[in-house]
Amino acid sequence: MDDKVVQFPVPVIVVAMSDNGVIGDGEKMPWHLPADLKRMKRITMGKPLVMGRKTYQSIGRALPGRTNIVVTRDRGFKAEDIEIVHNLDEGLDLARRVALTDGVDEIVVFGGAEIYRQAFDKVQRLHVTEIHVDAEGQTRFPDFDRTEWHETDRENHPADGDAPAHSFVTLERS
Repeated sequence: MDDKVVQFPVPVIVVAMSDNGVIGDGEKMPWHLPADLKRMKRITMGKPLVMGRKTYQSIGRALPGRTNIVVTRDRGFKAEDIEIVHNLDEGLDLARRVALTDGVDEIVVFGGAEIYRQAFDKVQRLHVTEIHVDAEGQTRFPDFDRTEWHETDRENHPADGDAPAHSFVTLERS
């Protein structure tokens, strides 16, 4: 008999953002940071991802090793290797079922800005890559009161070549 107890999966946010809150510039990221991509993959592998259609289209494909759940109001939208839902609650419900079936303890809210805004009050943890630059871009992470969260982990990394200084931070809701 398996002694592993699966806790009810909690929704978490995974995001990379500049010091001024920018998370994107239209269709692309305003930086290229391979270390962040590796961290994101490590955190999200095997877990259901809930993302908006624009985020999915900016990636250009389903991320392998994870159930990709795309939230869109466009009832005609279709793509291969993803699950399509039409509102965030439907996406989170599907993600919970997948997480319980797969035995994982997190549901990953993966962006973009509107999905982050809708999900923010429902998440218990933030996995943030703080990019220590003031980036240009119109797409921003929602403002939030940092005093409502406590930091449980931080790794600081200096600038290196083309990679800007950055920090990997985990925040838990207080």
